[in-house]
Amino acid sequence: MIVCICRRINDKTIAQCARSGMGFDDIQLELGVATQCGQCEGCARKLWAECSPQQTVAHISREVVEPQALAA
Repeated sequence: MIVCICRRINDKTIAQCARSGMGFDDIQLELGVATQCGQCEGCARKLWAECSPQQTVAHISREVVEPQALAA
């Protein structure tokens, strides 16, 4: 599905960039997503957050840290 109409960038391209470790700012610079009319920014950021390896690491680290915090 096309996410950024102005630059004709689809969800697969954003997901691939996010999985490769690119930050959202990097994706904006490389692809031009959310740099023209801005209507796609919310959707593009959501896709980036869902596919970013940083999101997975943060989720795992919360599971490890929370039980220790409760014991303290």
